[in-house]
Amino acid sequence: MRKPTILRALLANLACAAVAGLTLYPVLWVVKMALTPSQAFSLSASPWPDVVSLQNFRDILLAGDPQGRWLFGRWLFNSLVVAGATTVLGVALATTAAYAFSRFKFPGNRLGMTLFLVTQMFPGVVMAIPLYILLDRLGLLNSMAGLTLVYSTTAIPFCVWMLKGYFDTVPKDLEDAARMDGASRWTIFVKLILPLAKPAIVVTALFSFMTAWNEFILAATFLGDETAFTLPVALQRYVGDYSTEWGRFAAGAILVSLPVMALFFALQRHLVGGLTAGGVKG
Repeated sequence: MRKPTILRALLANLACAAVAGLTLYPVLWVVKMALTPSQAFSLSASPWPDVVSLQNFRDILLAGDPQGRWLFGRWLFNSLVVAGATTVLGVALATTAAYAFSRFKFPGNRLGMTLFLVTQMFPGVVMAIPLYILLDRLGLLNSMAGLTLVYSTTAIPFCVWMLKGYFDTVPKDLEDAARMDGASRWTIFVKLILPLAKPAIVVTALFSFMTAWNEFILAATFLGDETAFTLPVALQRYVGDYSTEWGRFAAGAILVSLPVMALFFALQRHLVGGLTAGGVKG
């Protein structure tokens, strides 16, 4: 009776190992290109580099302009500011909006949530031209403030839907009890609802940060000054019309991914609870 069980477990582990290998193979190949000093595209199927060098990472980290300014530090700062401001602004506005949609009954409640959902059906590139015109009229082209404003407007609908589903699971009896003790609506929201919604807020903030951090098309459209680039736009410098610096591009892709990976590891204890929050109304 034990042999089939052991055999089944062995086959399951082998299948998981095969799937993990197929998943990690592209990542290992990118690491191989980043560690290979040559800028040519490798045709070898092996994910292991023949020669290991950190030259590509040095070229990215020490990149500068003719005026001697440290470009990578500027790009990193721009990405952190834009992604961080988008996350804070989007989540701050979405928490109050989601709570209102969850707790208050008013004309247009369902329609408003439906319209939020409709906005998610269209890619951001569809709105690139009207957004460009608006930012140009407002004088916000080629600035972090304009890019943050655009990213926040696209992040808010997603954040509202995520948080509204979680607020629906919080029993209203808790708020009634707090109101009986003399707590105001704002006190209930800040001292009771927000602490209970921490897992959902963390996951929502993480997805908002990732979206703003990795976005390329709108940033490339609205930013023209090299010192105003975010990291994804800066990587485009290594892709030319006639040639591509594959080694530096791979090294840059790894460096761009590191902050998001660090956030995932730092917030992983909140991810499971936050992703399942709001899935079942209780």
